[in-house]
Amino acid sequence: SLEAILDKYLPRLSERSVVVVTSKIVSLCQNRVIAKDKVPDKKALVQQEADAYLDEDESHQRYGIYLTLKNKILIPTAGIDESNANDGYILYPENIPETVKQIWAYLKDRDGLAELGVVLSDSHTTPLRRGVTGIGLGWCGFFPLHNYIGQPDLFNRPLRVSMSNLLDGIACTAVLVMGEGNEQTPL
Repeated sequence: SLEAILDKYLPRLSERSVVVVTSKIVSLCQNRVIAKDKVPDKKALVQQEADAYLDEDESHQRYGIYLTLKNKILIPTAGIDESNANDGYILYPENIPETVKQIWAYLKDRDGLAELGVVLSDSHTTPLRRGVTGIGLGWCGFFPLHNYIGQPDLFNRPLRVSMSNLLDGIACTAVLVMGEGNEQTPL
């Protein structure tokens, strides 16, 4: 269970801590795994899991990757992960907002905390950029944006559109620490 993993690998937390949990460990705990030999066609699985997809994308011919939307995120292959999956496909977690809220409530209660942040992260590619970075799929316990709109810039002009994305910044840093290979650091 996810709670058993949290108990085993997370020390007692202090106030205002932020815990980042990779989506893959949540998916595994939710049994969101399909054996490759049970799926006749990866493309059909991607189409089933995606909210929308580009059927004419040629990248799937070379890399097995499809351009898709999943949970309002532009992400390859509907977030289906084959890495570190041992002949299976790992799907996105179910009900991400509720799952993150459950983790948050469990850890707050476990450690007697008033203020705690929880982020559910995933690796993410950016179009026209090499490499992966982290992205926040869900959060609880903090506001995910820092709004600069209306505040003055260096020359005392009011900012009109600037907001810092705290959620993705935290997720990006955590994914860098978690690693992409065999590091086995899902928290």
